[in-house]
Amino acid sequence: MYRGVVGVLAGVIAWGAQAQQQTAEVGAPSAAERAAYASCMARVRDGATGIQPASFDRFMTGISPDMSVLSLLDAQPEFSTPIWDYLAPLVDDQRIADGKAMLAEHAETFAQVAARSGVDAATVAAVWGVESDYGRVQGKRPLLVSLSTLSCFGRRQDFFRGELLATLQLLQAGDLDTDGLTGSWAGAFGQTQFMPSTYQRIAVDGDGDGRRDLVHSVPDALASTANYLKRAGWQSGQPWGYEVKLPPGFDPDRAGRKARRPLRAWVTDGITRVDGAPIAPSDARAAVLLPAGTAGPAFLVFGNFDAIYSYNAAESYALAIALLSDRLRGGGALVARWPTDDPPLDRAQRRQLQTLLLAHGHAIGEADGMIGTLTRQAIADEQRQRGLQPVDGRAGQKILQALQADAPGSSATP
Repeated sequence: MYRGVVGVLAGVIAWGAQAQQQTAEVGAPSAAERAAYASCMARVRDGATGIQPASFDRFMTGISPDMSVLSLLDAQPEFSTPIWDYLAPLVDDQRIADGKAMLAEHAETFAQVAARSGVDAATVAAVWGVESDYGRVQGKRPLLVSLSTLSCFGRRQDFFRGELLATLQLLQAGDLDTDGLTGSWAGAFGQTQFMPSTYQRIAVDGDGDGRRDLVHSVPDALASTANYLKRAGWQSGQPWGYEVKLPPGFDPDRAGRKARRPLRAWVTDGITRVDGAPIAPSDARAAVLLPAGTAGPAFLVFGNFDAIYSYNAAESYALAIALLSDRLRGGGALVARWPTDDPPLDRAQRRQLQTLLLAHGHAIGEADGMIGTLTRQAIADEQRQRGLQPVDGRAGQKILQALQADAPGSSATP
């Protein structure tokens, strides 16, 4: 989570790898930057509260800045990626199947967490799945390196200094250890990607071992995530929202997460469930969400959507969690189509696309389903050669089908 007071996760799985590929060059500092960093860290050490000087020295000795993190401050995918491309790899068949398997494997833990917090298992599992692919991908950037760099350079240095000090306090208290302490470029880490200050305030000991270890302990991570949502206002037994059908001529200016009205008012206006079923009128406050305008899917969202939103202040992120949780409960895919003539690719299709690019001689690295700079450059080259417009390097069905048509013995179907 890194944005605002709580901070917003910089660890959506697809973006994490994309960002790493974009900044593959080592962010080695200049001599002037090294000097500025050393001076900055001396000031942080002198002004630190709650950190013993010996502890500061023990944990920070040998740490050098990584200037590559600065380029990521203004490039967060929740605001720079079309909603259909953002959701496609986060709510795909693989993540749904894996989530259902995790719900079965950790059924007892999920049941205990739900009983204590009132947050249902599917929602907690959806956060876990989106944030770290169920613990598999927790971020590769050394946490102390990223946070100390952002404490001394770029925007919001005061914010990141606070996160650095929170990390050092967690290390000093024994909740964490430095071995393998990695996360996102912005400092979010662990199985459900808490910022360090959030970790301090919200994390709980779910397995009863006396430590709050969200990196290695699944019970701690799940219990802490549920605790976060509970404290953010989650209402047990209530939906986050659902897909709806708008009446003809609906004014999009009336939509927006903060444009709340009583549910009965939306019913009076003619909004129905997407399957045409009526909605029982009530005084519950609800808002219409149109992530792609009136031409795309529409949703009625309630207070629990706001609780998810607070985890990472981006509507696209909250929608990914909400839709994945629905699928983990056994619900179906969206009914309305996204307004694009080039539908997005899920992770399996992205890997297939990369395999075909490799076969065409593009040195893009591993076919891992993560669309980074090298993959986008290769796609743009193929689009240019084939006369496909626009030449934007986007991974969509059109370029996949074009490459499939060239593959010996294969059809052009996705």
